[in-house]
Amino acid sequence: MADDLGSLSDILGLRVRLAHGAIQRHFAENFADLDLTQKQISVLWLVGDHPGIAQADLARRLQMDRATTMALVHQLERRTLIARARSAADARRIGLTLSSEGAATLATAKDAIARHEHWLRARFSDKEAAQLGALLTRIFEG
Repeated sequence: MADDLGSLSDILGLRVRLAHGAIQRHFAENFADLDLTQKQISVLWLVGDHPGIAQADLARRLQMDRATTMALVHQLERRTLIARARSAADARRIGLTLSSEGAATLATAKDAIARHEHWLRARFSDKEAAQLGALLTRIFEG
């Protein structure tokens, strides 16, 4: 396909976009049964790893604006996958926790993610995958 693009294939940003598109398509094919987006799964995962995490902390860790994070939290709450609760340590703070259904959904999502990661990592040696991870991190941590 890169041959079909001519000199446009020299544009690094385009290659990143095409790679992202391929990853997104594979993700969508393998996660259709869960009816969850990558962002929703990321929220579930962080809430599972950090019970009681505040919505603002989710936004910061996922590098999303608060409005987007709030919308994701509301969607997951409506599906009864997460719940809000006052912090035992600080009653002013509202934290998020997984429901039992949320924990089961996250377990299923983690299995699907493992398959998705295997598909992606199969394209690289271990050394290349580590290098790619480091290079991509350099972009978003800039």
